Amino acid sequence: MNIVKFGKTFLIVSALILVPGIISLFVNGLNLSIDYTGGSVFEFNVSDAKNKENDIRGVFKEKNVEVEGTVFEGSNKIIVRTKSVDVATGDGIKQDLQKKFTDLKLNSFETVGPAIGNETTKKSLIALAIASFAIVAYISFAFRNIRKPFSSWKFGVSAVIAMLHDAFMVIGAFSILGKFYGYQVDALFITALLTIIGFSVHDTIVVYDRIRENLGKLPKSLSFSEIVNFSLVETLNRSLITSLTVIITLTSLLVLGGQSIRYFITALLIGIISGTYSSIFTATPIVVLWEEWGLKKKR
Repeated sequence: MNIVKFGKTFLIVSALILVPGIISLFVNGLNLSIDYTGGSVFEFNVSDAKNKENDIRGVFKEKNVEVEGTVFEGSNKIIVRTKSVDVATGDGIKQDLQKKFTDLKLNSFETVGPAIGNETTKKSLIALAIASFAIVAYISFAFRNIRKPFSSWKFGVSAVIAMLHDAFMVIGAFSILGKFYGYQVDALFITALLTIIGFSVHDTIVVYDRIRENLGKLPKSLSFSEIVNFSLVETLNRSLITSLTVIITLTSLLVLGGQSIRYFITALLIGIISGTYSSIFTATPIVVLWEEWGLKKKR
């Protein structure tokens, strides 16, 4: 089974998968929640809240208030997140809803500023850049004794490319989901991205470490591509089984979990699936193509 050969072809497929998300990101952007934009939060108690959601949304629409999302807690509580509204409008919504539903009670109404501002976003991007350089430096140091003429820093750069691939896969997917299904990017989205990045790098380093070991013990008559393919076959079962257990758990949470964690779980699920195949079919083929190109150039 020549995984490396298949992986080289899959690099093109992977790039094509990224394209719709990147286009959507430039055209539509992200559907930001009030964690980023600020807004108002209404918390109501009403019997059989889920079946009354559309009617509740209808009252907000009549008042020209844009609803960003709803969250249910139990069967009798609904939390409505909207664009910022003033006190008078909030009171009007409350009165109209109480006329429509006699058992409805407003537990709380508050208008909040953005919990995550431009400064936090900038710092997150800076942190990502620092982490990328640190990963390259760490892998370069850890693989410093790799058999010549292969370069340890190329492994580090390839791991970062695969990591960024997974991050943009999730961001692009959420841009599309936000446009067509109303998925929002909230405070937990950053947490999901950091988790995905950590998973992606971890899985890639496991594969790279086996390549490093085999470069030292397998016959030098074997080509770099053959050694990489042998290493991938050795680690394939471990990678797939580990990822599959995580995917099963996340799928269960997505189906059975509440609305409040749906976006978070969706981001994790997309990222874990992307991270699993990118370690095998993105990070590793990039190293192979890069090293083979370098060897040909030296000849």
